[in-house]
Amino acid sequence: MNILIKNCLIIDTNSNHNNKQKDILIINGRFEKISSKIDISNYKNVKTVDFKSNNLHVSPGWFDMHVDFGEPGNEQKETIKSGSEAAKKGGFTGVLLSPNTNPNIDNSSTVKYIRQFNSNSIVDILPSGNITLKNKGEKIVEMHDMSNAGCVAFTDDKQSLQNSNVLKIALLYAKDSNKLIMNYPNDHSLSKNGLINEGMISTSLGLKGIPRIAEEIMTNRDIKLCEYTNSKMHLSYISTQECTEIIKQAKKNKINITADVCIYNLIYNDQQLKDFNTNFKLLPPLRDNNDKNSLIKALKLNIIDVITSDHRPHLDDDKNKEFEHAKFGIIGLESFFGLLCKNLLGKLSINEIVDKISINPRKILNIDCPVIEIGEKANITLFDPNINWNFSKSSIKSKSFNTPFIKEKLQGKALAIYNNKKFQQC
Repeated sequence: MNILIKNCLIIDTNSNHNNKQKDILIINGRFEKISSKIDISNYKNVKTVDFKSNNLHVSPGWFDMHVDFGEPGNEQKETIKSGSEAAKKGGFTGVLLSPNTNPNIDNSSTVKYIRQFNSNSIVDILPSGNITLKNKGEKIVEMHDMSNAGCVAFTDDKQSLQNSNVLKIALLYAKDSNKLIMNYPNDHSLSKNGLINEGMISTSLGLKGIPRIAEEIMTNRDIKLCEYTNSKMHLSYISTQECTEIIKQAKKNKINITADVCIYNLIYNDQQLKDFNTNFKLLPPLRDNNDKNSLIKALKLNIIDVITSDHRPHLDDDKNKEFEHAKFGIIGLESFFGLLCKNLLGKLSINEIVDKISINPRKILNIDCPVIEIGEKANITLFDPNINWNFSKSSIKSKSFNTPFIKEKLQGKALAIYNNKKFQQC
């Protein structure tokens, strides 16, 4: 589809047009012209996109490193089709699927099954694979075969790889394949059966806590193994102040690590748990204000590189039960940008936000990063960071509705996406 986007502010730190107000002409999936005013009289079949807004922004398409789409095996919660619709609604043109499926994404056949969904999709669906067979933390998968089949990264996700020797070998194998190992640092011997952040709130509610030290000890271990193997590694779901200091020192020491944070750990604290709302039962758990503020500071200083939605669909029956038995996680793709701008715009510039949700994820995963320049493939998100809107059930395209944000007023909204020669309003 050929389109002309009128009067937009380009947000792309890799582009010569960054922070400039331009018209953008896209012909046959590529940027044809970028200038102050574009005449399309000599072009055929061009749709003019004009949101009648003085605040229309365009950035490289957003990318989420942590989404759970269920399929194969958990289609009752989410399918790749419904998850893609949720991604589109939220303004994402690409996602990395977590390998929380049944069967697991631990072989080349399952990787190929996931990759087939890219054939006619506006959203790029990329699979991460398990590090270990059946996500049991014991025997390493056939990384080379899975990489050749299209696997982008390897992780056992929230299971966290406990065996240090297995992680060491995985880092060496991944180094040969030039693929990324991702691990959520969480020492199960310290956090097992924990429900919320260990602190005054967990004590007052009588709930077993998840101590910060479980994350901090394993963060230290992972960094040491990364240094020992001279590999690269990504630390997922960082949630504590101490971990930001550990990562800061590691980066200062030139250890090849990157890190992400879930949006909820940036905007909420464990006070949300006072009424036992299971939609705030998250992993990692909501910490306290000191942790939250340290995470924002770490983003500002590029200690943490990526913000993720950690989209985790669950059935009502998995959430509407006693807190102890409810599952961790909530959906997040559709509400992501509205929460982000409402809570962080001003603390982070819009350029910094786009870096964290578009450019850095792709750079870390070593996949093509779109650039808004003439001749380049067009992969963009159109958005207004200041528009106010109400998040409602009708805003949700996921099959699941496990979110505490229904009826909340948000700020900042994706308006449309363009990718793979397709255009769709959000």
